[in-house]
Amino acid sequence: MSEEILINVTPQETRVAVIENGVLQEVHIERARNRGIVGNIYKGRVVRILPGMQAAFVEIGLERAAFLHAADIRPWPENGARGVPFETVGTNALARASQGAPSTAPRIHELLHEGQEIVVQVVKDPLGSKGARLTTQITLPARYVVFMPYTRHIGVSQKIGDEQERERLRALMRAAVGDGDEGGYILRTAAETATEQEIRNDMAYLRRVWAACQERARSAKPGELIHEDLSLPLRAMRDLVRDNVEKIRIDSRETYQKAVEFAAEFIPEVADRIEYYPGERPIFDLYAVEDEIQKALAPKVLLKSGGYLVIDQTEAMTTIDVNTGAFVGRKNLEDTLFKTNLEAAQAIARQLRLRNLGGMIIVDFIDMEDADHRRAVLRALEKALARDRTKVHMTEMSPLGLVELTRKRTRESLERLLCQPCPICQGRGTLKTPQTVCYEIFRELLREARQFGADEYLVVASQPVIDLLLDEEAESLMRLQEFIGRPIQLKVEPLYHQEQYDVVLL
Repeated sequence: MSEEILINVTPQETRVAVIENGVLQEVHIERARNRGIVGNIYKGRVVRILPGMQAAFVEIGLERAAFLHAADIRPWPENGARGVPFETVGTNALARASQGAPSTAPRIHELLHEGQEIVVQVVKDPLGSKGARLTTQITLPARYVVFMPYTRHIGVSQKIGDEQERERLRALMRAAVGDGDEGGYILRTAAETATEQEIRNDMAYLRRVWAACQERARSAKPGELIHEDLSLPLRAMRDLVRDNVEKIRIDSRETYQKAVEFAAEFIPEVADRIEYYPGERPIFDLYAVEDEIQKALAPKVLLKSGGYLVIDQTEAMTTIDVNTGAFVGRKNLEDTLFKTNLEAAQAIARQLRLRNLGGMIIVDFIDMEDADHRRAVLRALEKALARDRTKVHMTEMSPLGLVELTRKRTRESLERLLCQPCPICQGRGTLKTPQTVCYEIFRELLREARQFGADEYLVVASQPVIDLLLDEEAESLMRLQEFIGRPIQLKVEPLYHQEQYDVVLL
């Protein structure tokens, strides 16, 4: 499967598109005014302890305080992690450890106290009304390895499945890490084809970055940034470029030059695949990326067979409903349902990546009686999800045809990033009918008449509502006037939406 990466750069926004076999699979967007902060390291101050949640709120200079759970706090240095410069441990926890107390997890009040200064790293961007998620287990990624300053662990990416290769990489790392070196490493998927020298170069680079972080942390004030992750184009070079990526096309000469320099230092094997795109036609138009982004904001996804998906993203979860639509098949109903579900499985895996849907996801496949068909659909979905860079957990299909998925969420979905809730319907997706609004106005007029003794009433509303009051509901309006004994005037306000109205006392 061949891939291309397109990078579109403007002063306000940078966008990265991942194209597989000519089809858009992923979109990453970073705006100058609100860059993502995952991976950034801050000097923070604990502002509130929440014993009931075993968590704390930490001020790191953002609009909202960030969230730090006890499970994400280093309770004490692991064996071999000597000379840790910014220890975050409370004295009770340290004393208990030094006395050989049982290895139960320390409580949050033993680890932190209000006003304490700590060094933290962001693992989740602020999402909706929630602040950023933090950890004190610092990790620094490079092309082939991830450096963990506070542990001696050496791990290998789970995506490297061959056990002999995993053991070879572990042996290579053990040889590369000196006896006096501190910290641990995780070998990333890209390390499978890396040479020993390339891995050593990554390790040396990350140690230099960590030394600079330590130096800045000593003098930083609470709320100050200690280390900022790479910009989106360079992160794409580091994280998205794999062996099957044929081209990286960039439409900004300045960003292209930075990418070339970055590749020369860290990933020289891909330097010849980087291209500057000078064309007048926008780079995203080459692969209809703009059109695909617009389609990814719609709830309905059409399938080639004539079936379709309906994707509904809510605060609690995302639901995906599979429908046959216009597809009637050529043999029998069971065959039609099976083929629709198979096609839907591929489309669902793509939509999860394209829309960056995370959290709990419920897929409602069309009911199938054949158990073999159900298993085949589930395996097709599992195989399609295997190409996802983000971790996805999938359950077996229920008797009702439901499949539960959880997909790790570290940044906003495409819809939440590009859109906002409708100010008229407040995200419901529906509006009250003019008739409903008319009856609400009648009730409001009765309420006002009983509470206040006005000589006259003026109803200000949208054109559809006023039209209904003058037509189908004219008799009801007349009866209401007789009942309250006061005249009711009507006025159209062009700027009012359908649900909006005012009752004015004259």
